[in-house]
Amino acid sequence: MIDFDQAEAIVREAGRVALASWPGDGHAPEVWEKSPGDPVSASDLEVDRFLRAELGALVPEAGWLSEETADSPERLGDRLIWLVDPIDGTRDFIHGRDGWAVSVALVSDAQPLHAWLYAPARRREQGGEFWRARAGHGSWRNGDPLEASTRAALPGARVPASKLSKEDKDLSPVARPNSIALRMAMVAADEADLVATLRWGFEWDVAAAGLIALEAGATVTDAFGLPLRYNRPDPRAFGVLAAAPGIHPAAVERLADRARALAG
Repeated sequence: MIDFDQAEAIVREAGRVALASWPGDGHAPEVWEKSPGDPVSASDLEVDRFLRAELGALVPEAGWLSEETADSPERLGDRLIWLVDPIDGTRDFIHGRDGWAVSVALVSDAQPLHAWLYAPARRREQGGEFWRARAGHGSWRNGDPLEASTRAALPGARVPASKLSKEDKDLSPVARPNSIALRMAMVAADEADLVATLRWGFEWDVAAAGLIALEAGATVTDAFGLPLRYNRPDPRAFGVLAAAPGIHPAAVERLADRARALAG
């Protein structure tokens, strides 16, 4: 059985490691592009190494899948696997903005069992925003239990967005952190009603926040409304849709044509 408190302590320390080199506090980590338009920093790699060592020692039998570690097919034989994004929202991180987080999930038999999400640059007076969830036991932010939005009508729904497409002008934009995990967590905290992406995304982006939102009462699927499963040979899904249960079907219907066209 995993030591839940020890895992939380490890994720908190990973956040402190990242914060120690965050440009928002005047630091200047080395930054480069893995591919055009895909930035990474030395901090991403440092946090990844720390988490792999500490979480690997905590649950030695668990496999590993992380944005910053080369994938290995050996993980497919593991019943337990860590899914990690050491710094989700790297663009906000490298520009000194606070919309980034350390994202960690422990997956069992293709579904998240435990989840931790730590945004140490936010709510600094409270030691950051720390989100956690356990399958079947609920989710919390800074110790407070979470209840997702109960909105029943799609028009007027709050969406983290810097701008809206013509088809979505009836929605209400709210502040948008770069981290997709934090945007999904906003649905869990009833700070947004809907988060949707229409692109291929990786399991490590959404596993932790997906469980946090689910345990708060939200509905979480891919862009087509299909369940998300993890530790697959190709660790991607097309889009993610986290929403209040009352508007999720309408959101799937609205996005269906766009999702089919973009997914090919």
